[in-house]
Amino acid sequence: MANRRASITLYSRPACVHSHRVRLVMEEKGVANYDIVELREGEESEDLLDLNPYNTVPTLVERELVVYDPRIIIEYVDERYPHPPLMPVDPVLRAQYRLAIYRMESDLYPLFDDLESTPAVAKKARARMTELLTTLAADFAPKKWIGEEFSLLDCTLAPILWRLEHYQVKLGERHGERLEKYAARLFARDAFKRSLSAIEAEMRPSLATH
Repeated sequence: MANRRASITLYSRPACVHSHRVRLVMEEKGVANYDIVELREGEESEDLLDLNPYNTVPTLVERELVVYDPRIIIEYVDERYPHPPLMPVDPVLRAQYRLAIYRMESDLYPLFDDLESTPAVAKKARARMTELLTTLAADFAPKKWIGEEFSLLDCTLAPILWRLEHYQVKLGERHGERLEKYAARLFARDAFKRSLSAIEAEMRPSLATH
């Protein structure tokens, strides 16, 4: 992905679930000409601080534009590269998709910080994630994707599902089977495989081969 003439630069962390989602959307949209500046956990970047007052990743830079909220980034990329579209045209459906994405970001994504915490905190986070994903899976079958077409919703959920085995999050047999079938379709996508950092690929090496 590195290219000296790249017009887009993405600041990313290799194990960050938000960064993974943005990389996945970039790959799904076929953005071929961009650089990734990969920052290790805890590593600071003066360049990033100059660009983003919050000094957070992911941060996307395209010429004079700097975007540093992951949800804004993925919607910008979807609109900047319109094919294939990853959001519905209908405004009501778009609002519903945005609400669903917001709930995943608010309820599921923060749990990954807790999963990296003390054993007691991690145990509580695993239980909460199992509860939330079980509720989601209850309405999943027989859908191929979350909505009618592959979308930013699927791109938001995919990095979560990829990490479940690594963090020892397990669902009950019936609901787990539903999510596993859906996850297998996600993980088989070429764009998903290309989106993985080296650290993320090591989480499930048997599925990460290109």
